[in-house]
This record gives sequence, C-alpha cells and structure tokens, in this order.
Amino acid sequence: MHASLAPVSHFTIVPIGPYSLAASASFIGGFTPAAHPGADDRGHLHLAFCVEGDWQPAGVCLTEADGAIEGDVFGPADPTAVRTQVARILSLDVDGTRFAAVGRADPVVSDLQRRFDYLRPVLFWSPYESLAWFLIGQRISMRQASRIKSGIARDLGPKVDVHGDVLDVFPGPRLVRDLEPTKGISDRKLVWLRAAADAALEGRLDAARLRSMDEEAALAGLRELPGVGPFTAEGVLIRGAGAPDRITPFEPRLPRAVAHAYGLPAEPTDAEIIARAEGWRPFRSWVMVLLRLAYARDLPGEDARLHGRSGRRPPGA
Repeated sequence: MHASLAPVSHFTIVPIGPYSLAASASFIGGFTPAAHPGADDRGHLHLAFCVEGDWQPAGVCLTEADGAIEGDVFGPADPTAVRTQVARILSLDVDGTRFAAVGRADPVVSDLQRRFDYLRPVLFWSPYESLAWFLIGQRISMRQASRIKSGIARDLGPKVDVHGDVLDVFPGPRLVRDLEPTKGISDRKLVWLRAAADAALEGRLDAARLRSMDEEAALAGLRELPGVGPFTAEGVLIRGAGAPDRITPFEPRLPRAVAHAYGLPAEPTDAEIIARAEGWRPFRSWVMVLLRLAYARDLPGEDARLHGRSGRRPPGA
C-alpha cells in the first residue's frame, strides 16, 4: 500500500512546558527497537505507524518552528487520530510545565534536564506495537529482536511514502493475526503475538483506555495475556501507553543508573529508589528515562552488557 507523495493534511502541536523535537529525534535514532535513523539533515523527523482504532497506516513528517511542532500527514489514516497518536508518542499530551520544578528541587535531575534538553519519553508507536516488541524480544538480544521486528514490517506491513521516503510500517493486528511462522519467531511466540493482536482489536490495548485505568488494574489486565508477566506489563504501560508518573522495580539498569547519577557508593535497593523518586513526582517515568539515558551515554560498554542480559527474559516475563 502506498500513499500519495503529497500530504493529506497538516497539524500543529504547541508543547506545554519545555520541549525539543531535536532531542526526541536524537533519542529515536539511538533507540534499538525503533530501528530508526532519527531526523534528517534538515531537521525533519519521519514516523510511520498504524493508527489505533481502524489500524490504517500513517506517515508523518515533523518539524519544529517557533516553539511549535508542525506535522504533515501522509496515508489513509484519519488525520485527527494521527495527531493524537503523535502527541502521545512524543509525550506532548502531558502538561510538562511542572517538569522544570522537579529539577529545581533536585540538582541531579536539573543537570540531566539541561544535558538532554528536557527530553520527554519517546514512546512506542502504540501499546500494541510495544507488546509485540516485548514478546518478540523474550530470551533473545535486542539486536536480534530488532531485526525480526523490522523484517515483519518489511515483509508483512504496509508502506507509506513521506515525500519520497518510503517507510515500512509494523503491521496492524488484523495482519498479525494471520502471521505465518517466521524465522526467529518460535511457535509459542507466534501464539502470543496472535493473542496480542486479538487484544488490540478488542480495544484492550488502547492507549487512552490504559492511561485512564487504575494502574494496578491496567497491569493486571495486561498480565492476563499469554506471554505477559510483570516486566512486560510494566513496559507496555510506561513505554506503550505513556504513563508519566510510574516508577518500576523491573528495570534492571535503573539501580546502576541511579547510583551513577547520584554518586552513590553502592546500588540502591528498590525501596531506596522508590523513596528517592518521591521527589520526581509527577514525572517519575520521565526522570527514569533521563537516568537510563545518562548511564547509557556515560558507560556504553557496561550498559550494553546489561542490555544484553535484560533482553533475555524468561517466558511470561
């Protein structure tokens, strides 16, 4: 499926609170699951995804001008739904006015905010796609999982042409329900992916629904799905739905990241991290991303070692 070279619509998002599209693009370019080059040399960021609800493919060209994010929409998806999804992906659906205040109360957070230009979490394109990523990635490395996921998008998904840049789109749930055995996908993972597709079609993975629910109820509902344990459920809620104020003990690199940033003599316990994170409210998820990013940039070898370990989760992780 190809879209016209001409955009079908245009939208503007004015961030509430500090924000930099360049920071988001830089993060995407270094985020293994995205398998994305980031922004081009003109500062254009191209995204392609299936839109929640009708799962039509969409491509978007994003630029920043005078403090606003401008988006050109390509493809058959509903433009209003595309704008909503882009806002969530970039965490622009959250009022970030108070984020700077968190930094003023915590010098370490303040340093991280300045260093990474007030980066907000960049999410998976949808909770459905995030769940597919976590299921594909169980018991294999992130690089292997990225190759498999990219291969599924290339071979099974639609394509969207964003003024000459032809992008592969990870297939929507209707296509994944019919996914045939694929290299690197075990029979068990195939069953899990088909169940995730069914859940998406039933609306159980809708981002707005998950965000509106009590968090523990949302996590319990996610854990009912085959192949989903506590680690995966937390990942879908935080990195898929975009819960902005959730701290999770299931991130294996977080204790080292906290110890590194705060100059601690030893890794803090989960209880110590949770206590420290009280000062990060209502943006605990956002601060968690900054801490992990700083650790990855400052200690890339150690982070890569832990990354490889964290990619090997037991069944039901």
